Amino acid sequence: MTMLKSISSWVSRWFTALIILWAAFNYFAPGFSLSFASNVSYILSLILFGMGLTLSPADFKRIFKRPIPVILGTVAHYVIMPLIAFTLCLVFHLEGDIAAGVILVGSCPSGTASSVMAFLAKGDVALDVSIEALSTLLAPIMLPLLLKLYAGQYVAVSSSTLFWKTLEIVVAPIILGVIVNTFFSKQIEPIKHVMPLISQIAILSIIGVVFAVNRAHLFSAATMIIIPIVMLHNLLGYALGYGFARLIKLDLPQQKAFTFEVGMQDSSLGATLAMKYLVPVAAVPSTFFSIWHNISGSILSSWWARRQ
Repeated sequence: MTMLKSISSWVSRWFTALIILWAAFNYFAPGFSLSFASNVSYILSLILFGMGLTLSPADFKRIFKRPIPVILGTVAHYVIMPLIAFTLCLVFHLEGDIAAGVILVGSCPSGTASSVMAFLAKGDVALDVSIEALSTLLAPIMLPLLLKLYAGQYVAVSSSTLFWKTLEIVVAPIILGVIVNTFFSKQIEPIKHVMPLISQIAILSIIGVVFAVNRAHLFSAATMIIIPIVMLHNLLGYALGYGFARLIKLDLPQQKAFTFEVGMQDSSLGATLAMKYLVPVAAVPSTFFSIWHNISGSILSSWWARRQ
């Protein structure tokens, strides 16, 4: 177990570099990850089950004890990021599945990496986790609604199918994880220590599948434009999240939590849904976002930590 903890710590420290290396490996040697292509939804459910194992009823009680910052953070996330995505599609004249993929990642709940970045930046981790949990639980409602609103002009969106499938692969594993953690907390304590490592391997697996499946399209003229768009999307999310937190007069640790919760997306969810319900190339924005927001989040959290 000690060795696994050490490996998990090492992977966490070098996770961004590992993402880049793994993506490059699958670009040049796609065969290995292609065998997992049909299982991406199960891999994602494993990640979210691990998230559930870190939560307890006390985490949800905290939402009710101080609901205003949590609700405002969740609303800011679901207003700011989809609107930025839609605006970038208009400004850069994106069309079809690529535009839908950009809007999809913008409509996802906040990413699990945000709580790590908030911790490293000495932000309000409890607030960060609360917003993350609420935005994820609302995903089955918000994702179909936002995709219908912003992406309906680009692709056909089956709201009912998306609702039930998001409920199945997102909310059900989280609730199951919370139940297991509530009733078997002591028994699963060893598992909790390795769940971050399992989740990181699962995220790498999804990224590998997207790179392997889209190998022929990743660096074409149509998809290269996604890289600056993804960078702008994430950085504008940070800026507007931070600005909104200051506007409502939150303290600095809460401002940091808002910044990461607004600007970082659950890109693994975006990639998985794109692979299953759109076309593989629509998963490319989510994959590029996954790589970039780990880089930008690490830089921002380090800068904030040094300043403090």
